[in-house]
Amino acid sequence: MVLHSRISSISKTLNFGLLVVAYILYLIVGAAIFSAIELPYEEALRQKLKADLRDFLRNNSCVSDARLEKLLARALEASNYGVSILGNDTQRSWDFVSSLFFTSTVLTTTGYGHTVPLSDGGKAFCIFYSLLGIPVTLFFLSAAVQRIMSVVTRRPLSYFHRRWAMSKSHLGVIHAAFLAFITTLTFVIIPAWIFVAFEKDWNFLEALYFCFISLTTIGLGDYVPGETPNKDLNPHPHLYRLAITVYLLLGLVCVLVVLETCWELPQMKRLRHRFYEKNLRELDSETTNIIDRDQLSDQLADTADHVIDHPATIPSVSEQAASIRQNGKAAPYTLASGSALNGKPR
Repeated sequence: MVLHSRISSISKTLNFGLLVVAYILYLIVGAAIFSAIELPYEEALRQKLKADLRDFLRNNSCVSDARLEKLLARALEASNYGVSILGNDTQRSWDFVSSLFFTSTVLTTTGYGHTVPLSDGGKAFCIFYSLLGIPVTLFFLSAAVQRIMSVVTRRPLSYFHRRWAMSKSHLGVIHAAFLAFITTLTFVIIPAWIFVAFEKDWNFLEALYFCFISLTTIGLGDYVPGETPNKDLNPHPHLYRLAITVYLLLGLVCVLVVLETCWELPQMKRLRHRFYEKNLRELDSETTNIIDRDQLSDQLADTADHVIDHPATIPSVSEQAASIRQNGKAAPYTLASGSALNGKPR
């Protein structure tokens, strides 16, 4: 038994080492592919910008190179803070609805980066607001996911398992695939088409990209809806931004439900056991022993206090301990039937 446990532990350690190596290789391969795809576009864009700058200076000889670069640096810095001077842009980044959108991206750790605090006070408040808000958000999302899973996952699986007498593992895979399809259709495909209709500069791939990046909380910030408002297509920009905030929160909850459903599949549990240091049975056994010891200690302490007050009416401590071990749980102490205090029935 000890030898088998030792071999299992070594196997899990080797599997974990292979997992670490595979993950590092995945990072390296991803970096190489992104570099190969994006580097030529970056160089082409840099050369085009330099050519445009030379043409502008040649056609506007009264503007000095140094002063133009200084102006461009200021404009780019302001743009990084969500402030633009292009055209007749009167959009405010810190009205109430925009601030609500910002707080939702901060607390869900999406963080597009398109709008950031400008003042030192805003930056300090963002730190303290996030320290409290992010754990509360995680707790809220966890509670919401568990409640939704009882309705959309556990009850349907139990119902179809009883009705069709199908293996729960097979039912779980089918259900998880169906749930993933419905979530993708409802919170990725359909919203992408809606964004294409409201965002004049977006094509379907860009809208699809935004939905995926947002609902997975990656939040790169290169595409943010409502940044280039079109009065013809979107006459109510504040309502539009509020609807996006609600969409992101609901979509995140549904994505977490799908992930949790997949995580609880028996196939995933068996896969996790290959890498965990201890399997779930061992952990459950240890947890049960700890709980039993705590319950035994609490019961013995309560019994000792009661013995002091009523020495004639209490069974022995050894009897109490034996009863706890036999039943596997601690039961509240009750007086024996017909027991008396000071010779008088209660």
